[in-house]
Amino acid sequence: MISPQPASPHSEGGTFLSLEDVTLRQGEQTVLRHLSFEVRRGSIFAIMGGSGVGKTTVLRAMTGSLPPQTGTFRVNGEDYWTLGAYGRARIGRRFGVLFQGGALWSSMTVGENVALPMQMFTHIDSRTVRGIVELKLALVGMEDAIDLLPAQLSGGMVKRAGLARALALDPDVLILDEPSSGLDPVSARHLDDLILDLRAALETTIVMVSHDLASLFAIADDGVFLDEKTRTAIAHGSPAELRDRCSNPAVQAFMRRGRTSKHSRSMHEVPNE
Repeated sequence: MISPQPASPHSEGGTFLSLEDVTLRQGEQTVLRHLSFEVRRGSIFAIMGGSGVGKTTVLRAMTGSLPPQTGTFRVNGEDYWTLGAYGRARIGRRFGVLFQGGALWSSMTVGENVALPMQMFTHIDSRTVRGIVELKLALVGMEDAIDLLPAQLSGGMVKRAGLARALALDPDVLILDEPSSGLDPVSARHLDDLILDLRAALETTIVMVSHDLASLFAIADDGVFLDEKTRTAIAHGSPAELRDRCSNPAVQAFMRRGRTSKHSRSMHEVPNE
């Protein structure tokens, strides 16, 4: 196991999220055990590992949909699962989630999808909601798509619209589940750049799951590697650190497959946008 890299300029605020000795179960199956890590404020933190190691399960625990069997999950020092329903809801509003497939409601326009969190969790009037929707869509370069239906969007546009919805309540934390999944290389690269721009502009803490090594190396500045055999974290650090400094064979097999880098994405592919 290696130590995380020095804090980036965005992460000088110290620890914002932490899991301490967490065990997670799905039914009778223990998915992960004795899992501990810290996410620095303002960092882009990657949860890495092969298929079936429990990466999305960790995201579920961090967004309040799966209580840990043991251990604690803290948000800015508060123990999430010891709070009552009101306290958990208060913290939950500080999280915005981009689901793997975008998860837009097909019968609603892009604007209506982005407005939904505000309509559900605030008392903001409809005119103000419309203005906020326009602002969030402008942040992701989608202002002209406000009245389109999801079926009229490309894959990259769906991801950006989902990102706008995740930003609707001005979250402190963005949770990204396989953000570049299903995108062509150029669209994926554009999404990487957008995520970096949003982090810089909004100073948001980002936690992401991704199998895309190009995205991991391009944007993540810290992370944890989960191991299927031991069902816990076996290495901590940025993707580049794990590739270059970690000697664990499982980590090396994952981080060096195909010797992928950001620049290996074909610049001749036409984005589907």
